[in-house]
Amino acid sequence: MLALKILGMIGAPQIILIIAVVLLLFGGRKIPELMKGLGSGIKEFKNATKEDEDSSKIEKKKEN
Repeated sequence: MLALKILGMIGAPQIILIIAVVLLLFGGRKIPELMKGLGSGIKEFKNATKEDEDSSKIEKKKEN
């Protein structure tokens, strides 16, 4: 519940501050590489979740 309250308090100034800190830490050249890695990680997570759901459905069909 605390996380939802914190997310509700994030506004435009906080987002701008976060972006500025990320740019200072990683630099402009590293950001695309980081986003590409993040995107591929999310894609792998979705594929693994889908495979897990499919295997669960197959196991349920075998039980019936």
